[in-house]
Amino acid sequence: MKQQIYKGKLTQFYRLKIAKKQQLTKNTFSLELEVPGDLQKNFEFEAGQYVSIQFRHRGEEIIHDYSITSAPYEKKICLGIKAGSPDGGTAYFCSHYNEGDEIWVSEPAGRFTLVSKPSEFRTIVAFAAGIGITPILSHFKNILHHERRTRLFLFFGNKIVEELAYREQLDNLARMHGDRLQVFYFFSQEKPSNHFFYGRLDEKKLNLIINQILHLDDTDEESTIWDAVDEVLICGKGEMIKALANACYHHGIPKKNIHFELFEEFNDDIYPVEKEFPLLENIELEFKSLGKTYTAELPDNRDKILQQLLIAGYPVPYSCKSGICGSCECILEEGDVELLENEYLTENEEAKNHILACMSIAKSPKIKLNFDLS
Repeated sequence: MKQQIYKGKLTQFYRLKIAKKQQLTKNTFSLELEVPGDLQKNFEFEAGQYVSIQFRHRGEEIIHDYSITSAPYEKKICLGIKAGSPDGGTAYFCSHYNEGDEIWVSEPAGRFTLVSKPSEFRTIVAFAAGIGITPILSHFKNILHHERRTRLFLFFGNKIVEELAYREQLDNLARMHGDRLQVFYFFSQEKPSNHFFYGRLDEKKLNLIINQILHLDDTDEESTIWDAVDEVLICGKGEMIKALANACYHHGIPKKNIHFELFEEFNDDIYPVEKEFPLLENIELEFKSLGKTYTAELPDNRDKILQQLLIAGYPVPYSCKSGICGSCECILEEGDVELLENEYLTENEEAKNHILACMSIAKSPKIKLNFDLS
């Protein structure tokens, strides 16, 4: 085991062996990791989580996050990895690490998770783009295994057919659970025979999906399938998440039931800020991070706390800046803030004054934060 500072937090990594490696498309791979008996507890996970992998690339230590595609009941950890740029770290990792090699892997993390409700009748809709299918696949396998009364709808977008990863697994699941799972494929740079499935997954496409696919509900003649949706899962790039999350919300899905996982840095708010605040200037801020205490003066509260600290060059933990990843979670020890959106923190954590710095607006002239949660 070794410890490494990652996203501003001290993270533990363990040596694991690559048990299997499979190429799925031209630039997409599946890895299965071998977890020794003494580390089984460390690598227990929930559907929707990810691990971080550290490797050397061009003389530097690189760390990337990769989602788990296996379900917890399968008792194994499989990852889905897409190599983007040929010169990037992930492409190097995919081409230079093979079965039998050992790599540094963090314990599973992330909160793109759902509470299991095996006794309830539920409808869950998921939207995925490209490699964003990976945590959705874990979710769907897990739900189909544990929740006999839940029905699932997947809308999966790719550029072209050749880039569609995990199609065989998805089609097999749909065949095995045809009464509870329907999968629909969309392509943005290749026209399928049915024009309905051409184009990106966005707010316009969602309107069509609601009106033409999720319209008639065989279980309730007085409502539509969309009316019965309990949870929405969205995974992909930031602009897609923003478009679909807002469209789902405007079509009646509560924000707390819309869950998303971001696969890139994204600096915009997912939902528009609808509140106004009294202007404060010259805000005194003290914060602790990795054992050190810093003091800063924010010019005003027109922008969020994290963004102002980053502009000023302070070493604060962050990743997405959109309230999704939780990297900037901290404790509010003094002062008052407004938490604009929260996809990450639990009610219990909020009750203990945990906030997300990237989603917080200062509401008092003095603020004291602690990023060292453990």
